Amino acid sequence: MTTTTSPHAGQPGALPAAPATRRTIDAPTRMFHWLLALSFLGAYVTAEAERWRALHVSLGYAMAGLLAFRLIYAFFGPPTLRLSALGARAMAPVRWLRGLRGLRGDVTAWAAQARQVSPLVLGLSMVLLLGLIVPLAASGIVVFHDGPEWMEEVHEFLGNAMLLAVAAHLAALLVESLRRRRNLAQPMLTGRIEGRGPDLAKHNRAWLAVALLAAVFAWFAWEWQAAPNGLLPTDAGRARIERHHHDHDD
Repeated sequence: MTTTTSPHAGQPGALPAAPATRRTIDAPTRMFHWLLALSFLGAYVTAEAERWRALHVSLGYAMAGLLAFRLIYAFFGPPTLRLSALGARAMAPVRWLRGLRGLRGDVTAWAAQARQVSPLVLGLSMVLLLGLIVPLAASGIVVFHDGPEWMEEVHEFLGNAMLLAVAAHLAALLVESLRRRRNLAQPMLTGRIEGRGPDLAKHNRAWLAVALLAAVFAWFAWEWQAAPNGLLPTDAGRARIERHHHDHDD
């Protein structure tokens, strides 16, 4: 935990002490978050163009691999990443609905319940985002291997559902940031929030974040070499396609 006591505090000309902060999100979790966000964004943007198919598929596999990392990390990462914590977020709306019983005309109680809506949406959307990855990736694999046409509609539906979950997550984050007058997205960049108290993530594990990033880069490098035209529809990629077809014909 960061300390705020300065040996020169109170002396003339001394610099003001930095505000106390505590770590709430460790480096691997932040890396996972941003890699997943970029992978989904890239996969969604490249979904409709056939010439981007190789990149789209590679991004889909990357999302599945990132989910696998997240599930494994839940067993030895910070307590906030435990599967039980995800389950609590998933069940929070049920508890909230039960809390509406008996409120009747109690304006104060209704206002308290209303303030819980955006945190509920924030947590539930995160659970939905993680839960949609498996069916989204699975349906994508079926489509990639020339499965039935109706599976394409299922895959598209799941992709749009995940986009809506992302939009709900961002909207709830904005509402809560405005309500609390604090940038709630900042900890996903710095890992820390202002205030005294114990670190929720006691170990930063920057090495694991670097290893995760390296693994993702290695995956795309391998895919680039394995794909006949690389992952980008460039002139060089088209030349590689022609060479591939020429070699195949020979």
